[in-house]
Amino acid sequence: MENKEVRRIEPGDARGKVISKEALLVCGYEGEEKFRTYRLEGAMPLEDFWAKLPSMNKNQEIIFYCA
Repeated sequence: MENKEVRRIEPGDARGKVISKEALLVCGYEGEEKFRTYRLEGAMPLEDFWAKLPSMNKNQEIIFYCA
């Protein structure tokens, strides 16, 4: 059975996971303008995430963020 739990993560913990490549950081906003406005270091746009999703490892940790 899949784990569908959504949990919050502290910013410092998220940054460490992204830097170590343990997790992907995804900006939860659609559109290039909002991505540029709310982009965090190491984040990918939502559109890129959707394109990459079919080929991703199902155990990949993903961190979404929005304001």
